Amino acid sequence: MRWWHRFLRRKRKQDSFLQLICKQAGYAQRGLEGLLAYMKEPSEARAVEVKTAEKDADETRRILIDELNRSFVTPIDREDLFALSRAIDDVLDYADTTVDEMVTLGVQPNPYLLRMVSLLRDAAEEINRGVQQLEARPHLANEHAVRAKALENRVEAVYREAIAALFNGPRDVEHVVEMLKLREIYRHLSNAADRGDEAANIIGDIVVKQM
Repeated sequence: MRWWHRFLRRKRKQDSFLQLICKQAGYAQRGLEGLLAYMKEPSEARAVEVKTAEKDADETRRILIDELNRSFVTPIDREDLFALSRAIDDVLDYADTTVDEMVTLGVQPNPYLLRMVSLLRDAAEEINRGVQQLEARPHLANEHAVRAKALENRVEAVYREAIAALFNGPRDVEHVVEMLKLREIYRHLSNAADRGDEAANIIGDIVVKQM
């Protein structure tokens, strides 16, 4: 029966990788939900929600990387696991730094920021759902990845619209300063969308390898 116990230990070890990446994706969704709440009602409490999710996700990622370094066998290609974890981490990092920059620069939410973050929150949910389905229903995971990519395109469309409106005839020096501040925040959210698109692409790659 020793072989059976070894098999069970290996299976539990492999399951732990999937559990950790699922946990990290869940924290990312929670962080984007916190960012959306901040855009609707900017407050220290809302900012703390984003920061807490980011710290919890970081700790989960550290455990995942440690497990990867200790293991020879993984349920998903180790490079794909590492890349997916990194992309998810980047999305949440940009959400966190968006709040930090808004507080530092004294920027208040506007309709463009609200629209971009709402779409990012939806994309984070699709990525989370995709990760949850990677093992049992890879085709469904890919569908969620495709939806996440479509949402990223919508974020970029709003970003271009926001930049065009931002640079439509500066009035004075104060307005120029405000333009530069907002452009920085818009870029943070655009970068978050790019990392979300990368996460969706990696999910798609993993699905193809499993077929």
